[in-house]
Amino acid sequence: MRASLLVLAVFVGSSLALVCQEIDGRLTQIDVSNGQVFGVNSGNSIYTRYGNGWVQLPGALKHVTVGPAGVWGVNMENLIYKLVGGRWIQTQGLLKQIDAGGDQFVAGVNMQDNIFCLNRDAAVTTRGSETSIPWNLLPGALKYYSCGPYSCWGVNSADQIFVMKGVTPDACMGSKAWQLVPGALSMIEVSTDGSVYGVNSAKDVYRRDGVSVSNPAGTGWTYLSMCGKSKHVSYDLGVLWVISQDEKILTCS
Repeated sequence: MRASLLVLAVFVGSSLALVCQEIDGRLTQIDVSNGQVFGVNSGNSIYTRYGNGWVQLPGALKHVTVGPAGVWGVNMENLIYKLVGGRWIQTQGLLKQIDAGGDQFVAGVNMQDNIFCLNRDAAVTTRGSETSIPWNLLPGALKYYSCGPYSCWGVNSADQIFVMKGVTPDACMGSKAWQLVPGALSMIEVSTDGSVYGVNSAKDVYRRDGVSVSNPAGTGWTYLSMCGKSKHVSYDLGVLWVISQDEKILTCS
């Protein structure tokens, strides 16, 4: 596909215009971390970005994630897989969405919106042969959950936004006390550096400002203007990867 450059007018205040470039391919979900890019399409085919092109991986997943804990995914039956030695190995448990963006720990939610996380030791040593994996059940209910180096963020079925502070590699449950954050989002992603981005029900993209180790909840939201509506975002190394409503892939900065 020929790349096209989308240059947008500059907004002021709580809005920011991004310059976006469309790249080849179509995806429904994408995740990026430490220079790695993984995604899945509407047929549940799995792809990773290699150079200026896509390489298809074996298997079929509806959601894939890459981060310090490795590459993980879930399929249409909500079975959990980890990429080990170039092969997808099934691990114990059921999740509808999974995230490997924490500091070598994994988190996700199941079909009933129950929230789980897996501490570093279990996450990095899992090879698929274990009969039992020590998933930790968090309080509350979320439909989407994503973690970074020092906090995790989630949204519930009413699009309310919550942050969990105090997460560490060996205590992925954090403080176990949710802080409600003003706003409404339908999905949210935390990057490896702690940046927070999300998409609301109107398919608009927002960035959380002021997020830091000393203030994990941040200070406010900035609307990110781009051409068209979006359904999924992921941020890494200064680039926001966007899946548009019609499944086009954009890189924005």
